[in-house]
Amino acid sequence: MSNHIDLKYLQSFQVLAQELHFRKAAEKLFISQPGLSKQIQHLEIQLGVSLLERDRRNVRLTPCGVYLKTRATFLSGFLEQTVSQIKIIEAGLEGEIRIGFVGSAMQKVIPELIKKCTASFPTINFVFDEMSNKAQLTALQNNQIDLGFVRLKEVPKPILIRPIQEEQFALVVPKNHPIKPSNFKTIRQLQKEPFILFSSDYSSTYYNNIMSIFSDAEFEPKVSHKSIHANTIFRLVENGLGVAIVPFSLTLDVERAIAIQVIKLHKIRQRAILSIVWRKDQHFPALEKVMQFL
Repeated sequence: MSNHIDLKYLQSFQVLAQELHFRKAAEKLFISQPGLSKQIQHLEIQLGVSLLERDRRNVRLTPCGVYLKTRATFLSGFLEQTVSQIKIIEAGLEGEIRIGFVGSAMQKVIPELIKKCTASFPTINFVFDEMSNKAQLTALQNNQIDLGFVRLKEVPKPILIRPIQEEQFALVVPKNHPIKPSNFKTIRQLQKEPFILFSSDYSSTYYNNIMSIFSDAEFEPKVSHKSIHANTIFRLVENGLGVAIVPFSLTLDVERAIAIQVIKLHKIRQRAILSIVWRKDQHFPALEKVMQFL
């Protein structure tokens, strides 16, 4: 058994473990089937275990292969990130931070963070990727991002979570809607309206929080559409297909761009919570410096 794993072989195993078909995996990897077979054999030799059971018709993972499949994405992500950090440091930078975020975090929180970090640490590079809450957790677990901005309450180990912003919700209605900030009193005024909401796929915690607003108002909403994208929700509202409830920060400057009006929900108990998430076992100088500002 060797004391190292070849990254190329590991990535090939990832694809094969997903496809369980040598021809399809080889086509995805742009290599020949014999070439892929040799890579998998070399990986098995390096590890000193059998990863696959093969016959003329089927490819199955051994128990070792099943376990490696669960760890391969994390391991390849970790190795790729390490190589990337080394190259960035060699280029004269302190390192790179890969950030996942839900759309509302980019309205104010992330720009303020980057301004402060850039002023103090100008040689830290940032890479941004807008992702759903669930996708951020998966990316953290697979070492594909270093820091996430989510609307979640609980996260699995070894991920840590810390709330950093609490804000009010806002009602979003079409520009010509009869309910306006001047005559709005309670959400019950809209109980006969169709609602457009963020899908529970966005965050079950967030979705349940929204539904509790209706529960407190003692009516069950008619949900006409769901989406995980704020712009989609705003466009549907603009076209008269319903009204929406969203975190207020998502609406900043939106009224100028599209025909909607925003009403802050001052008198409800619910608040939209934005949190940061990161891996407990993730440590490198650039990340530790950025965490100071959070």
